[in-house]
Amino acid sequence: PAWYAVLALPYLMEYPYDCNEQIFSRYYANTIAAGIANKYPKIKSVFQQWENTDALLSNLSKNEDLKSALLEETPWVLQSQSEEEQRKNIGLLFNLEKLGREQNQAINKLKNRQEGDGGFAWFKGGRSNQYITEYILTGFKRLEKMGFDIDERSIDQLLSKGLNFIDQSFAEDFRKLKERLHRNNKKLDPEKQYIGHSAIHYLFARSFFKEDIPNNTREAYGFYQKQAEKFWTKFGLQNQAQIALILNRTDRREKSMAILKSFREKALHHDELGMYWKTNRGYFWYNNELETHAFMINCLQEIDPQQRELEDLQTWLLKNKQTNAWETTKSTAMAIYALLMTGEKPGASLANSALVDITLGNEPLKIDNTEAGTGYFRINFDGDEIPAGASSVSVQNPNDGIAWGASYFQYFEDMDKVTNFEETPLQVKKEVMLETMTPGGPVLKSLNEVSLKPGDRLKVRIEIRVDRAMEFVHMKDQRASGLEPENVLSSYKYQGAFGYYESTKDASTNFFISYLPVGTHVFEYPLRVIHEGDFSNGITTIQSMYAPEFSSHSEGVRIKVGN
Repeated sequence: PAWYAVLALPYLMEYPYDCNEQIFSRYYANTIAAGIANKYPKIKSVFQQWENTDALLSNLSKNEDLKSALLEETPWVLQSQSEEEQRKNIGLLFNLEKLGREQNQAINKLKNRQEGDGGFAWFKGGRSNQYITEYILTGFKRLEKMGFDIDERSIDQLLSKGLNFIDQSFAEDFRKLKERLHRNNKKLDPEKQYIGHSAIHYLFARSFFKEDIPNNTREAYGFYQKQAEKFWTKFGLQNQAQIALILNRTDRREKSMAILKSFREKALHHDELGMYWKTNRGYFWYNNELETHAFMINCLQEIDPQQRELEDLQTWLLKNKQTNAWETTKSTAMAIYALLMTGEKPGASLANSALVDITLGNEPLKIDNTEAGTGYFRINFDGDEIPAGASSVSVQNPNDGIAWGASYFQYFEDMDKVTNFEETPLQVKKEVMLETMTPGGPVLKSLNEVSLKPGDRLKVRIEIRVDRAMEFVHMKDQRASGLEPENVLSSYKYQGAFGYYESTKDASTNFFISYLPVGTHVFEYPLRVIHEGDFSNGITTIQSMYAPEFSSHSEGVRIKVGN
């Protein structure tokens, strides 16, 4: 699974928008690729073996026969094509001559884009932006920290001018704060919180540099250093991790260790998902779940590394990639950094090449034709070929990192005899109820308590439980032939904190959920009883199209309608 980090590199390299953040992301991806190719030549050969194979297919395109819907029936065809194009270009990414050329182009473009005051705008022609400048400066320093080769002479002036810009901007913001307080006849109160997210981001960026703080910035720097130490509990996990790193790099190790103790007390541990924290997904940079987790890895690795803990943290990151596409360049860059920098040698986890040992019942499984690098393989058994005791599977992994796989059992059964399937992180339950109007409003009753007749209004309630965030989730709710939906027009809808596309077909209603957050979610939609009879209402199936091993279904239901 460590290869997921490398498979994500072309996304950084080929993102189409020409903003300064993306230009730096291309340089970042090229530098990591060059470093990996130089240190581990064997890895470069893997990509040559991938050419014209399924290894370069998008996860959305793979294993169509295991999925409940064809890709062409979903809204995600373009996402699949985009991911495949990126992966097909991954061989070009490791062309050392091309890497050098791309790196030079990115550096030259960044130098030309740097404003006279030393800052970088988001897009060319805009005003210098302190956050974007800090992001680019810290990115260069991260590459240096990872041990990847960068030409320091070529960027020395760029870093120096950028550092001066963020120092002066920080001092100016502090001057404006004091001026605003003075107008209101107030003074700075050390017991009151003034520090915010942008000040923490500056202190974090500044902690990468050994250069002296300018005289006009020292007061602001010292004041906010104390503020960060005093009010760290007022912020979310990502800012807290930044503060811990700031304190550790400025000789306040005792306080940084106290923050780490808090992290460890709040961490969740899961046999499969590893070590992680509950975070509130939001729209600001400091709310990004993926970046926050990468920061936590960075923080624990630098301040108090414990190998088992770091491995568990990486496990969560890789399991997140299993069911998610990592859509932003910034979070992808952070995740790649966290995966490759953890351990003594950056990128060493990619060199693990031993195959797992799998036993079905008492028989060892013979594994042939594995995919280079990832070790992926697939074996099919039809009918009588299924080995005795195949329901018992044992796996031994000789590598240091994690490995995963899945076994599928496909069979035919009468719909009414299908029972709930709950042995999965993605679970679904379905209930159909009669809706009647009363003076107090609509009341729902179980079908076991009532007799149905044509014209009755039914309410379908579907409950989904998921223990990890998933993207590209398809849910199909089958419908009896004696029922008709009221929602006949397909449309995009919202359900709590997320949206989905609802598509009504002749015999089912389909829900396409681009992002399904952790938790319990309830869907409801109305049906009308049209005909008398005894009907099979089918089942509800749900599946991650990105990782089809995560699937579930409800039990079969019969509906009887009298006159």
